Amino acid sequence: MSLRYSYAVAILALGASVAFTQSSAPAPVAPKAAPPSASTPAAAGQPLSPELKRRIENTIRSYYSESLPLGVDVAVGERYPSEIPGFDLLHVVMSQGEKRRTNDFLVSKDGNNLVRWLKIDVTPDPMTQIDLKGRAVRGNKDAKVTIVSFDDFECPYCSKMHQTLFPELAKKYGDRIRIIYKDYPLDQIHPWATHAAVNANCLAAQNNDAYWEYADQIHDDQKKIDGDRTSKAKSTDALDKLATQLGNKYFVNATQLQQCIQKQDATAVRASIAEGDKLGVEATPTLFVNGERVEGAAPEDALRAVIDRALRSAGVEPPPKPEKSAEKAPAGEKPGAKANAPAGTTEASAPAKK
Repeated sequence: MSLRYSYAVAILALGASVAFTQSSAPAPVAPKAAPPSASTPAAAGQPLSPELKRRIENTIRSYYSESLPLGVDVAVGERYPSEIPGFDLLHVVMSQGEKRRTNDFLVSKDGNNLVRWLKIDVTPDPMTQIDLKGRAVRGNKDAKVTIVSFDDFECPYCSKMHQTLFPELAKKYGDRIRIIYKDYPLDQIHPWATHAAVNANCLAAQNNDAYWEYADQIHDDQKKIDGDRTSKAKSTDALDKLATQLGNKYFVNATQLQQCIQKQDATAVRASIAEGDKLGVEATPTLFVNGERVEGAAPEDALRAVIDRALRSAGVEPPPKPEKSAEKAPAGEKPGAKANAPAGTTEASAPAKK
């Protein structure tokens, strides 16, 4: 029997003055608009009393106090029969401006308890939903572990992630892995990211190595492409010049390359973005390591743990961990501390979001 659904619940007592502030509570509002719940029953619901509605709304706001802005509207809907004995299904709509999300809860028959209800379909494997045909590959094309990164050439966190992957980590894993980039430019905040993705694909259509050197150079020196950020045209000119130089270096068909660069057909880029959206990608970088999601510029140790787990699951022994050498800290600085970094923070670890 195949496992199709997993269930996540959090029980909230509907006391009049009970406050919940667990930081582990899942954030109820996503930054992107979401469709209504797929589990909405067809039958008419039963209305709640105004008092029970008030208590449910107050409890939800208290429980999610660390992640739910005060300006978010919380609309508690009617109760419907559920598949869980002793509980009814409840839809709570959270909205702010154009952003809107429906969250499912269960309310006990006596109205004293609320359950955060999250029904997750675990049947689809993300890797089967990602189209890798024609994408440039780094590493062993037949490797049992595939790392897919939804990447934005202009994103500083993607630059950090790229530098973590290449060249050292990729070299350590050798032919055990393959790495593939998918386009996910956040063009609302990164004006030349789509242009860079199109140029990269123009190179990839003729030469795998030209694509990766283009990716290396842009990720390593985004500020050079940015210039003084006063002119998008200057940035795109720099991108076109780099693509042309690499095309000459790798002896690609120059006419074909220039036609592709000038046309700037972003159809494939938009298809990649739509693919990422279906997978729930909302920020860059977002990686899938044999299906396991990694968001943000993860530190090397954390990324190694994910890759090693995927390798063992595929029956491949991971490479030995490198020995850490003790480094002498500068005078007045504790070992392991980063100068000018606030306590508890990791530089460039958060993903860039839309």
